Formats: sequence, C-alpha cells, structure tokens
Amino acid sequence: MPPNLTGYYRFVSQKNMEHYLQALNIGMALRKIALLLKPDKEIDHQGNHVIVKTLSTFRNYILEFDVGVEFEEDLRIVDGRKCQTIVTWEEEQLVCVQKGEVPNRGWRHWLEGEKLYLEGKQERKTKALGRGERGGNRGASWAPGYKSDECP
Repeated sequence: MPPNLTGYYRFVSQKNMEHYLQALNIGMALRKIALLLKPDKEIDHQGNHVIVKTLSTFRNYILEFDVGVEFEEDLRIVDGRKCQTIVTWEEEQLVCVQKGEVPNRGWRHWLEGEKLYLEGKQERKTKALGRGERGGNRGASWAPGYKSDECP
C-alpha cells in the first residue's frame, strides 16, 4: 500500500538543480531565480486524488491529478511548455512521466521517515535535485513544517 503523502513540508536542501534546469532548456534568468527559492510543498493526498502545491515567494505552482490517469499538464508558469503527464506508484514512490518537447522528463516523490524527497528526470539521465540528511544524491528534500497561519 503506497504511503499517504498528505502534509506541509518546509524546504531543506537541493543538489544539481542548475544542471537539471539547463537540461530542460530553462533560460539563465529563470534558472538564477529558481536557485534562490526555498519552496514549501503542501500535499493533499486522498485515495487516488493528489494535489501538490509548490509554494514560494516568486511563484506558486499547483498540480492536481488522479494517480494512473493521463492528463495535459500546463507548465507555462514554470517553463513555457505543455505536456502529457501520467503519475503512478512504483512501490512507495510517486512517479511522474511527462511527454512533450523535452524527452523522458519527469520526477519522483517519496518519504524517508518524515522527510519528503524529489528527484527530477530528463533526457534519459536522472539528476538529483537535493540531498537528505543521510547524504548522497537523494533529491530535493523537505521536512514537516507548519503553514504560517498554523504556527504554535
């Protein structure tokens, strides 16, 4: 049974993000902005329906989907593209495959303990986007956190 990813996560770290963005042909100005951001993630996971909100001071991105159902994803707010996207479970990892201008693009999210990880994929090469506390290329990572209006 896949884990429930519902939660609010605070950004912890990233690694190799610039190389990943270059491989996606993201312009230099947007890459520099993206590297400065420390986005939070808010995930609402109810059965096969998932809403992933990536929240930052620059721009927010909301991805809503049903696991296993292909849909058109509008990434114009991110990189000016649209693609066909399908998100599935591979064991305990949520795996996204995006078909479009950039071949073999996608990502995977998973939990280790209470930390949420993200690893991006493009052009038949996987690029880790961050590092968890255990070391190595483990994807961008977020730790459980509070929304600003929920702080104790």
